Amino acid sequence: MSASKKLQKTDEAEIGFGGRFAFFIATGAGAGLIPGAPGTYGSIEGVALYVCLAALDRRLGLSGLQVVSMLIAANVIVYAVGTLAAGSVCRMLDSKDPGQVVVDEISGQLIALSPMLASPTLRGMIVGFLLFRLLDIFKPLLIRRVEGLPGGFGVMTDDVLAGIYAAILIGLGRAVHLI
Repeated sequence: MSASKKLQKTDEAEIGFGGRFAFFIATGAGAGLIPGAPGTYGSIEGVALYVCLAALDRRLGLSGLQVVSMLIAANVIVYAVGTLAAGSVCRMLDSKDPGQVVVDEISGQLIALSPMLASPTLRGMIVGFLLFRLLDIFKPLLIRRVEGLPGGFGVMTDDVLAGIYAAILIGLGRAVHLI
């Protein structure tokens, strides 16, 4: 049974506005409900959020410290709200990590692209997107371990760690002028 149908069958009074809002956030405004590759669609939303932040930076002419502060704030907000929303949806659907929850990919992708905010390039965004997706899918090193954390923390933290690993690789690639 699909997540949206399972949600529809649950008592409306039990879910309420908060549950529906959590579902909206956790599924990336419905991107996680698109058949095929919901994690990829969530990652695309993360790239779109990154592009919006980069455009905001250009438009406002922010200083380096302001850009870093904006990026940290955006990452913390997406992680915190995503953890709450993902945890709520996991409980609603009685699932440890429903595939429809993609806010974790949005968060991880935003983190992966963070080293490029000062000077984004299309090539860098493509490399960052691919690196993050590969790390998210194959879950090397500690990524698979943190996936076992309870509720929304486990859902979000493995993608955050994949995003951090990708960000480090992007930073290294930029330092040696590959990206």
